[in-house]
Amino acid sequence: MKDKAKRSLDCLVSALALLLTAPILLLIALWVRLDSKGPVLFTQPRIGRDRRPFRILKFRTMIDRTAEAIDQHAEQVITSKSDPRITRPGRFLRGMSLDELPQLWNILRGDMSIVGPRPIVPEQLEVVPERFMSRFDVLPGLTGLAQVRGRRSLGWLQQLEADAEYVRRHGLLYDIGIIARTVVVVFGGSGVYGEAGQNWRAYRDALRAENNGQDYKETRR
Repeated sequence: MKDKAKRSLDCLVSALALLLTAPILLLIALWVRLDSKGPVLFTQPRIGRDRRPFRILKFRTMIDRTAEAIDQHAEQVITSKSDPRITRPGRFLRGMSLDELPQLWNILRGDMSIVGPRPIVPEQLEVVPERFMSRFDVLPGLTGLAQVRGRRSLGWLQQLEADAEYVRRHGLLYDIGIIARTVVVVFGGSGVYGEAGQNWRAYRDALRAENNGQDYKETRR
């Protein structure tokens, strides 16, 4: 019953939001298209509920590269808006989280929910410890508990801990509270960029060092 109510709310909110923000979406699409070479939308494989893959939609905020051309294991972390990979519109869109608006379509399709753990890229699945696998028991979200607690300023394990906590506590009122806190976080502009030493790649490298270079996928804790 709780899942049905959540899904009904997701459909209602995402459909209404797409309708109301249509002029804004068109203006953003035009800005992205005119500013730099490449498609308006960036699509990327992500891991959803029950670890099933889907393709997420975002406004393109970086120089034109396909998701397949990006080596997630070697990609440098974006730690500031001055990163040369980010386009001029991208700096603003990332700062206000407007690049995520196309995910309203993912929500309407049933790939995502308004609130839930943020969907990870397939490469990150390798470094999710078993004790946090419960994050895949619910649909991934446009926003979530980790986002209102610090977004990318949180370390990798802190993000996963928040995800697991959300799964234990989620409900309609809890979700509404997270949505309200999200508005404050977005307009405050905090946590947009994280530090290289706190992300999943740093955790992966630490596991490798701890296990003397052995395959970290087989030594998850």
